[in-house]
Amino acid sequence: MDALASLLEGPRARGAFVMCSLLDPPWSLRIQDEAPLTVVSMVRGSAWILADGSDPRPLTAGEVAIFRGPQPYTVADDPATEPQIIIHPGQVTKTPDGEILCETLSLGTRQWGTDPEGAAVMVTGTYESAGAASQRLLRALPPVLVLPHGDLDTRLLDLLADEATKDQPAQSAVLDRLLDLVLIAALRAWFARHEAPAWYHAYSDPLVGKALRLLQHNPAHGWTVAGLAEAVGVSRAALARRFTDLVGEPPMAFLTEWRLALAADLLQETDSTIESIAGKVGYGSAFALSAAFKRHFGVSPRDHRQGAAAAPLSSAG
Repeated sequence: MDALASLLEGPRARGAFVMCSLLDPPWSLRIQDEAPLTVVSMVRGSAWILADGSDPRPLTAGEVAIFRGPQPYTVADDPATEPQIIIHPGQVTKTPDGEILCETLSLGTRQWGTDPEGAAVMVTGTYESAGAASQRLLRALPPVLVLPHGDLDTRLLDLLADEATKDQPAQSAVLDRLLDLVLIAALRAWFARHEAPAWYHAYSDPLVGKALRLLQHNPAHGWTVAGLAEAVGVSRAALARRFTDLVGEPPMAFLTEWRLALAADLLQETDSTIESIAGKVGYGSAFALSAAFKRHFGVSPRDHRQGAAAAPLSSAG
């Protein structure tokens, strides 16, 4: 499992929101749905992206934008156009005055907007949740990134646009997988063009890459730096130094964050007991996991499972 494969386990689409928007000028969408990750493919026409605190940037046909939430942003035909439609959490669409527009703007299966022949057409895929295991990846991304035309295989984008308006058996599963493919392709292209985080390249190192895979594939093992170094075939000091240089933190710090991220996702995705989850991720008891979990995330495992945390889960450190 490499860097993207492991870290994308969190934001894998599961019933993701996919919609094709067809719009004629003037139009402006204010997105404040607090989604952790959104992919927008510009199929026809052009748009402007206005992210708070950044200069407006264009998005033209064939380009893909990825937005890292939960910060709000605006997509419009022109930077001067005032928002006419606001997207709230749960993809509830309203006017600035609060009038619900979801049905009013419906143009068919997963299509909505102001004109079926709109000058601007874009396909939006929204990940409405992202697992804790993906936080390292999300932290490496800017609030908005744009992939220029030609950086992605247009066949993927065309297929997503085509499938978005279909209503066939297992259609949601098809769209989930296609959205994942577009996201992975976009992130590979982005990291190839821009400075990737240290851990991204660490997986290609023959020593550190092997150590990373051992830790991620076997979190329940009672790892020590000495044991990990022996498994990799180098001295303890050499592994600790090289791992820290390439990953940006010591092996045991990386392992702790990985274990707790896995525990957080298991708490939300399964009905396993805290004791059982503790064993799966390398803690000797539910008490030990609970203490580490609260120290790291600021909430107990029980509260996290019950959704007591008001904001998306993030490290307290």
